[in-house]
Amino acid sequence: METIAKGKTRSAEIRERVGHPIIDSDGHVVEFEPALLDYIRDVGGSGILERYKTAFDTAFHFRWNHMTPAERREFRVPRPVWWPYPTKNTYDRASAAMPKLLYRRLDEMGLDFTVLNPSQGLFASHIEDGDLRRAVCRAFNNYHADIFREFADRITPAACVPMHNPAEAIEELEHVAKLGLKVVMMAGFVRRPIPGLAKQAPELARHMTWMDNLCLDSEYDYDPVWAKCVELGVAPTFHSFGLNWGMRTSISNFVYNQIGHFAAAAEGICKALFLGGVTRRFPTLKFAFKEGGVAWAASLYCALYERWHKRSLAMMENCDPANLDAKLFRELCAQYGGEFTRGRLDGNLAPSELEGAGGGEPHERDEWIHCGITRAQDIRDRFVPNFFFGCEGDDRMTSLAFDSRRNPLGARLNAIYGSDLGHYDLVDFKLATAEAHENVEDGLMNEADFRDFVFMNPVKLHAGMNPNFFKGTVLEHEAEKALAELRASGELPASAETSGDAAR
Repeated sequence: METIAKGKTRSAEIRERVGHPIIDSDGHVVEFEPALLDYIRDVGGSGILERYKTAFDTAFHFRWNHMTPAERREFRVPRPVWWPYPTKNTYDRASAAMPKLLYRRLDEMGLDFTVLNPSQGLFASHIEDGDLRRAVCRAFNNYHADIFREFADRITPAACVPMHNPAEAIEELEHVAKLGLKVVMMAGFVRRPIPGLAKQAPELARHMTWMDNLCLDSEYDYDPVWAKCVELGVAPTFHSFGLNWGMRTSISNFVYNQIGHFAAAAEGICKALFLGGVTRRFPTLKFAFKEGGVAWAASLYCALYERWHKRSLAMMENCDPANLDAKLFRELCAQYGGEFTRGRLDGNLAPSELEGAGGGEPHERDEWIHCGITRAQDIRDRFVPNFFFGCEGDDRMTSLAFDSRRNPLGARLNAIYGSDLGHYDLVDFKLATAEAHENVEDGLMNEADFRDFVFMNPVKLHAGMNPNFFKGTVLEHEAEKALAELRASGELPASAETSGDAAR
C-alpha cells in the first residue's frame, strides 16, 4: 500500500529557500460524483438529475466514445478529452477529490494556499437548458462550499457562475457570496443561435450559432454583472474552453484539438472586455484568465498597441478614399501602367466596397470609441492593471510576462501560477512548486519575477478587489504586508477599500 512520502520534498525546500508564500491560483478539484449527484438532486429534484445525466450539452461532448470510426467521420464529431486525471499515483487522484487529504499534503507540494476550480463544473455554466444550467451551477457551488469550509485557511474553491443573461449571473453571484465563496469562475462566452438562420432552419438552430463575448455586440448589457462584482469585491475569472472551435475539430486526435484552446477562449473575452470599454468603465475591476498561459496575452497587448498606431480614427485618415487625388492617380497609372492600364482608365479605378462603402457611416468608424483610447499609454493603463493570466508551471513562455523590453511601454503583465493539480498536467503533486521554479533555474525568470508570479500578482488580483480576501487564512499577515508594498509602489490605490470590503 502506498504511503505519503515523509521528509522534505524538493518543492518544500524551494518554498523554504525563497522565503515568501506560494499561491496556486488554479488547481482543480475532481468532484466525488456520488456526492455531487446528490447535491444536484437536492437542488433541482430527481427530474433535473436525470436531465443532467442525459443533457445534450454533457452527453454530446462524449458521444464520440460510443460511435464507430465511420460514424465519427460521417458526423465529424471531434475527439473529446480522455483520461484527464492522474491515476497511477492513487494518493494524487484521491487528493484532488478529498479536501482533507489535499490539505494534509500542501506543505509537501510547497504551497501555502490554493484556489481550486471545478473539473466537471467547467461544463456546467455552458449548459443550454436554462433551468438545468442554473440548478447544476447552484449544486456545484453548494457542494464545494460545504466540502471545503473547514479548510478555508489554505484552500478556497471557485464558484460556477452562468452568464447566459445578466439576471442569472447576478442571482448566482449573490448566492455564492452568502455561501462565503470568494472566487467566481464565469462562462467566458455564450453560444447563441443566429436568428435569421434559425428561422430558416429551426431544426438546425443548435448548430448555427454565434459566440457572444458578453461585451462587444452582445445580446445583453452585462455592465450590471461587472458592477455586482465590484460591489461584492470579487474578481471575475474565466476558465472556458475553446475545444471544437475553428480548426480544433480533429475526429482522431485530442492533442490537436487541445493545444491552445484555453488561450483561444480567453483571448475572445479579454479582447472584448478591452475594446468593449469594460476596463474603462470599471477601472478597479480585475479579471483572470486561467490555464491559457500568457503568450497569447503578450501578443494581444502588442497587437492592440500596434493597431492603435495604424487604425486609430486619426490614422485612418490616411486610408479615407475621399483623400485620394483621382486626377493624379489616373495620370500615374497612364504614365507607369503601360499596356495593362491602356484603355482601362475610364470609370472607377478603385474597389468600391473596400475603399468606399466598407467604411460604413462616419459614427461607425471609430473602433476604439468604447475604450476611449486617445494615446498609447491608455492601452497600457486599461490592459495591464486589469488582467491576470494563469500559467502552468512548465510553461516556458511565462517569462514573456516579465519582459519589459518586448512589452510596449515597459509593461510587466500579471502572470499568476496555476499548478493544474488534479489534471494530467501535473504528473506528481510533490513537484508543484518545483515545476514552477524551473523557469528561474533555467534562466528565463529571476527570483523577483518568481515572487510576482506566485505571490504578489495573486494578492494583487484577489486582495486588490477585496482587502479582506486573505483574512483568517495562513497568509493574513503576509498578504497585509504585500498590499502595503503594492500601494506604496502605486500598483494599487493608496486606499484599496471597496464596497465588497465594506460588506465583509
